[in-house]
Amino acid sequence: MESGDAGATPVEAGATPVEAGATSVEAGALQLRLVSQPEPACTQQAGGPTSVKPSLPVKPPRPPTGKKPTGRKVSPAWDHFDRVDHPDGRRVAICKYCKRELSAASKNHGTSSLLSHAAGCAKNPNRELRGQKTLSFEPKKEGEEGVDLVATAFTIEAGKKALAEMIILDELPFTFVENYGFRKFVKVLQPKFKIIPSRKTIAKEVVSIYNMERMKLKKALEGRRLCLTTDTWTSIQNFCYMCLTCHFIDDDWKLHKRILNFCVVDDHKGETVGRKIELCLRAWGIDSMFTLTVDNASSNGGTIKFLETVTKDWKGTVLEHQFFHMRCCAHILNLIVVEGLKERASSISKVRDAVRYVKSSPNRFQTFKNYVKTLGIESKSLLCLDIPTRWNSTYVMLESAVKFEKVFLRMDFEDEAYNSYFYKQQNSGGQQKSGVPGGLGAPDASDFQDCRLFVGFLKLFYNATKKFSGSLYVTSNTFFDEIYIIQSKILDLKDSSKDNLLKQMATSMHLKFEKYWGEGNKINPLLYVAVVLDPRKKLTFLKFCFSRLYGSEKAAVKIANVRDVLTKLFDYYASIHSPNVEVESVSEKSTMTTDVDMSETNPYASMDSEYDIYLEAEQSMGCNNELDKFLAENCEGRKDVNFDVLLWWKTNSGRYQVLSKMARDVLAVPVSTVASESAFSTGGRILDPFRSSLSPDMVQVLVCSQNWLKSSVPISLRNAMDEVELLQEEYDFAFLESETSGTSSVGSSSSA
Repeated sequence: MESGDAGATPVEAGATPVEAGATSVEAGALQLRLVSQPEPACTQQAGGPTSVKPSLPVKPPRPPTGKKPTGRKVSPAWDHFDRVDHPDGRRVAICKYCKRELSAASKNHGTSSLLSHAAGCAKNPNRELRGQKTLSFEPKKEGEEGVDLVATAFTIEAGKKALAEMIILDELPFTFVENYGFRKFVKVLQPKFKIIPSRKTIAKEVVSIYNMERMKLKKALEGRRLCLTTDTWTSIQNFCYMCLTCHFIDDDWKLHKRILNFCVVDDHKGETVGRKIELCLRAWGIDSMFTLTVDNASSNGGTIKFLETVTKDWKGTVLEHQFFHMRCCAHILNLIVVEGLKERASSISKVRDAVRYVKSSPNRFQTFKNYVKTLGIESKSLLCLDIPTRWNSTYVMLESAVKFEKVFLRMDFEDEAYNSYFYKQQNSGGQQKSGVPGGLGAPDASDFQDCRLFVGFLKLFYNATKKFSGSLYVTSNTFFDEIYIIQSKILDLKDSSKDNLLKQMATSMHLKFEKYWGEGNKINPLLYVAVVLDPRKKLTFLKFCFSRLYGSEKAAVKIANVRDVLTKLFDYYASIHSPNVEVESVSEKSTMTTDVDMSETNPYASMDSEYDIYLEAEQSMGCNNELDKFLAENCEGRKDVNFDVLLWWKTNSGRYQVLSKMARDVLAVPVSTVASESAFSTGGRILDPFRSSLSPDMVQVLVCSQNWLKSSVPISLRNAMDEVELLQEEYDFAFLESETSGTSSVGSSSSA
């Protein structure tokens, strides 16, 4: 039977049959029509094939109209369509759900096409869900354990969206969808995915995902005060990209990090970058900024000054941006370490050359392993070569190399290949000269001793940088812990170390430290406020640290300054959220307890409850506001290694209604701008060739969409670095095993 869809013409949505040309008599006839039982879904003629008709949900019969039935059955299709006759003689059927017009000439078309449309109409609440469903296990939401068993049905649209998300998340080129192997794989995996999108179609789908996710994020950011970070990237065509990221803590006290823009800027000048940031913020409708974290490039001073001026009168500005500028702490640590490594770069270079020799071929690696076995050295660590611009990889290389000092010295003593690698030439005076281009010869015992000292000292910076660059947890409240330990160690080595090498290294590091942080006076006061808002530390911890670093007199001055900033911030938040917040008096608390019917409660529990209230009142005696009350109470959770500061504030936000809002903003401040992959790098951040080949708008679509889609799985730099080291060990072991087995099999074949 021919379908009536071919002759269908659109009708304005919402048009009634009368408006479409139906007479009043015909319109009334539609209401008087009887409904017969639905035809069977399947009919089979003798010896013929089975014909399947779309099944529809059965509607209840209409009430009797008073007319006798004619004996002719009415198709159930008319429960879902209105019949309309046009003035030109055409009879059409209008879908009651989507208002689509289909041809309804019974002699030529019948009702099969109407039944088919009604069964699959997207706006039909009782439509037939076509396609067999599959049971599958899906992981539960973040924070929940186990899996859920769900029934899913494949659709072309869902497949296209999932394919576009794969392109975004895995950073694949758009042409990937046209690869023969991929199409063959999809054909086997899901035969119903018959029309795989082209690269142009998938690019449009990627943009659609970006627009949808952007709308969701924009709505989520409404009314929030944000902490911002910005950084610059460079493409291989030397286009300068600016990355603008926001950080905030939501109403459930979860930390979030979202890239807002990844766009081209004309140059690196401070005002240029500042204007671009202003345009981006206006496009997002953001008018509440708390801090902007930037690195120490000189141009960033101009960016900060410009934004402080143009956004000073914005709705969410806090105290006229007094604490707006936040220096990137990871970048400063990087500069301090590089300054210290200059003192004995020759020892590091020698060890690097020795490691490069061992890693350069399977035979050399096997020889090294044989020496390890002969000397009885037990270590699970394997050698890894560093990247000179990433000092963390230098730390990891030295940490593993010093464990094999005896092996390298033994190879230098009796391995001719090792010696010839370092000493291939002799100068005119008969002295050995390194054969390594720019090398200094093989490392000796003194070089390994220097490296061992480096490792012990660099470990402090290594751990601190990992903590500063994390995205799974707040960092502002832990900043001072790391800085206190590093500063104490530098001062101790500078003043009392008997080792000249460490003394020189500590002296140069101390000069760089004072350049950026001074005696703590160049640190943004918000980082001290974050320490105070940590219930494990409060002001007491700052007093302890300041006294040990600067003496009691300077410590008293610094504590007074921190207290002034605390009071100023709290007064601002109190004026916005609740101008009359006061601590309840003892009498008020006592009155609350007298309403309890003591006869219906446990008397011991009641006594304990009253005593708790009494203790709380005693501790807060003389406190005029929430801040005084918080500082007067004892520290909590100091011994708890799993203490969660955000969970504590979530639990106690009812007690500190204003102070908790202040803590939400302060704890969200990031102390680092760098991404996990560049936290330890002294080189620039370069876009990969694929992204560099795209238009700037598409680069922003891909970078932002990837960040938004991955937002439920934030990157932990601490775990990532541990995984990298583990993968390196597994790779080296597998590489050695494969080469050893290959050599053995070749030897066996030859002997055979």
